[in-house]
Amino acid sequence: MAILPAMRDALEAIFSPGRVKTAPEDLKFWGTDWTRGFNIAPLAIVFPESVEEVVAVTRLANERRVGLVPSGGRTGLSGGAVAANGEVVVSFDRMNRILDFNATDQLVRCQAGVPTQALQEYAAARGCFYPVDFASSGTSQIGGNVATNAGGVKVIRYGLTRDWIAGLKVVTGAGDVLDCNHGLVKNATGYDLRHLFIGAEGTLGFVVEAQVRLLPAPAPQRVIVLGIERFADILRVLERFQASVTLSAFEFFSELALTKVLAHRGGPRPLGAPAPFYALIEFDADAEAAALRAFQTVLQAGWAADGVMSQSEAQAKALWGLRDGISESIASCTPHKNDLAVRVSDMPAFLTQIDRLVAERYPAFDVCWFGHIGDGNLHLNILKPEHLSLEAFQARCQSISPLLFEAVQSRRGSISAEHGVGLTKRDFLTFSRSEQEIALMRAVKRVFDPLGVMNPGKLLAA
Repeated sequence: MAILPAMRDALEAIFSPGRVKTAPEDLKFWGTDWTRGFNIAPLAIVFPESVEEVVAVTRLANERRVGLVPSGGRTGLSGGAVAANGEVVVSFDRMNRILDFNATDQLVRCQAGVPTQALQEYAAARGCFYPVDFASSGTSQIGGNVATNAGGVKVIRYGLTRDWIAGLKVVTGAGDVLDCNHGLVKNATGYDLRHLFIGAEGTLGFVVEAQVRLLPAPAPQRVIVLGIERFADILRVLERFQASVTLSAFEFFSELALTKVLAHRGGPRPLGAPAPFYALIEFDADAEAAALRAFQTVLQAGWAADGVMSQSEAQAKALWGLRDGISESIASCTPHKNDLAVRVSDMPAFLTQIDRLVAERYPAFDVCWFGHIGDGNLHLNILKPEHLSLEAFQARCQSISPLLFEAVQSRRGSISAEHGVGLTKRDFLTFSRSEQEIALMRAVKRVFDPLGVMNPGKLLAA
């Protein structure tokens, strides 16, 4: 879609030269996220450097009835950052400064475009710790983390992004600036509006600044990887370790996932013999003796066949690489991803049910499992066979989505644990939310974004 000269002039009146891009390669690069299969057709890409510029482009969008799509690290997997219908993409790449740090309150104030890893490194340099972590932390941005309430690998101990946001500055769909909560610990003055914007996927307004709570630097960590024959035994292992130590992470992955990582990255197998499943467990190093006793218990009970424990930071990093490397190692297989959540106690029966369903419908497709077992989050990745076109593969995978989501609904689970709804699951929202809830969500959107310019078509259907 070609940009009209009047619209280009209006954007260039807000942004200095070089901060409005309309070249086809720029539109394609900034107009999408890691999701594949959607049309990419933004009108322009703009790069604000201040809150005032975000306000100005929002008010322009209202005047011209043009949609705005927020763009951070573009690591999303739900189509939440896809501009498919002539929207203006608002990239936060240049709003990437850490603005201040209060050591007494252990609060850091940063712009939305700060990469997650940059915040982690900033915290570490001050003897502090930002605990929200995932494989894409080097690319993802804080604004996007807030917009999707990102979780990651340490939720079992530290919770989600929501738990670390002490304040937010947002630009609403009407172009108003809200400064929510001001970093307070206690604030009993009515509705806490920051929590509406956390997880809203940019549909109510755009996060421009965040006040993030930090922790003191954590103790050194140890990592154990166990080989497990039966998925149900993973929960027995989880219960045994939870009774013995405070867990920082409890992850699982399948033999196929491990095979893909080793083929992609190289390196030795962690254990002498393959196992259908693996559990990765992280805990404080000073709890090593208790963890070893739990380790011996699960081996003697037959819940695990073998295991290995790190003895150095380098060994722990190598073991984590077996889990963190999964997404990049299967990227070439163009996986159809599903990010599902049920209660932890439901997971064995749920995984068995879903695995059987996929095997019956697609016996020739490889299925790669991994996830955050400690918080009930499973990642189902159906890998595309080489001989099948992307269009045919996606069509076949989409046809199974209602069956998958019915299984989720029957267990009162979530069709999206941490990746958001975006475009990919928008039309399936009723499997996790009631019609009354969706009606209220629409009403909330009308309050903050009366003309519907903020990330239109995402989360809620038009």
